[in-house]
Amino acid sequence: MKNHSFFKGALAGALVVLLAGGVVSCSVFKSEENQKMELLNSLIDRYYIGDVDETDLSEGVYKGYIEGLGDPYSVYYDEEETKQMSESLSGEFGGVGALMSQDRETGVITVLQVYDGSPAQEAGMRDGDTLYKVEGEEVTGEDLSDVVSKVKGEKGTQVTLTVLRADTGDEEELTITRDTIEAQTVSHEMKENNVGYIRITEFDTVTYEQYKEALEDLEDQGMERLIVDLRSNPGGNLDTVCDILDLMLPEGLIVYTEDKNGEREEYTSDEENQFDKPLVVMMNGYSASASEIFAGAIQDYGLGQIVGTQSYGKGVVQSVFDLQDGTSVKLTIAEYFTPNGRSIDGEGITPDVEVEYQYDENNPDADNQLEKAMEVVAQQ
Repeated sequence: MKNHSFFKGALAGALVVLLAGGVVSCSVFKSEENQKMELLNSLIDRYYIGDVDETDLSEGVYKGYIEGLGDPYSVYYDEEETKQMSESLSGEFGGVGALMSQDRETGVITVLQVYDGSPAQEAGMRDGDTLYKVEGEEVTGEDLSDVVSKVKGEKGTQVTLTVLRADTGDEEELTITRDTIEAQTVSHEMKENNVGYIRITEFDTVTYEQYKEALEDLEDQGMERLIVDLRSNPGGNLDTVCDILDLMLPEGLIVYTEDKNGEREEYTSDEENQFDKPLVVMMNGYSASASEIFAGAIQDYGLGQIVGTQSYGKGVVQSVFDLQDGTSVKLTIAEYFTPNGRSIDGEGITPDVEVEYQYDENNPDADNQLEKAMEVVAQQ
């Protein structure tokens, strides 16, 4: 398989594969454009009263040039953005090992999950803590991505975080030595009646091994049926989702792509593994790209039923080209099709059993979609 990637939907940002080589050389600006740029520069020099950062101006030109394609999935990335998306795809990064969220109204940042065996856990961070300060500076109200960037860092370096305990409200300062962290993209548990449940939050490089381990663990526990939850999974790496589907499908076509010249590339599964138990895949309107490849293949082979709502409908492929200076550009290069030849771009995957999520004020933990999935898989 080639290192093409399916990227996260517009609601969740980009997830990329950096391709070897691939230097893009083209004449970006012709003489007329050069003259116009010179005129703009002279006007800025003569009249603009603010501070001018030449690097920011240059980066703005490159970003604007790619934006001119009118494609929401084609993007120019500066050095920092390139580094971040590379980490995002691999699922590994230098950090402390804690998943955080932010309240949109209050700006308060809460620790949702402290990874087992992580530097954060060893330093005493707990689920439910409020992240109050980073290196002595208050972070409440700051953009969460900026705060996460401050917490991340090179392996072996230290960061001091101040947290407020969820149970007492006490303030505690933690000095944490960063390490290489593997994102937890897969969680699983055995539910009643020996129904295995696997949730995949995104398809990163680390996801295949995590999924395989989850599947094997559930099998060892005596799983008789399986629910794979892809709700709000924005997608990820094509190679990863194909490797996972190779554990589930019989020998045959998983997905194929067609580029601008009509050239077709096929991704296939072998006969070594095939899942033969009752299966349900859960999706919603935020399930996109690689998630739709997973659901589409399961649906086309008739191996399980799709429960939930219509998926996002992102059926195009992006590749990222290394521009050899630390920056990169992501371009839409092909369209993908399910094994039966369905294009889902702009359409999405239609569930076999449609059920809208309904929030229960009296029981916030209730999940009517999951309850329906349990009912459907039990009937197979």
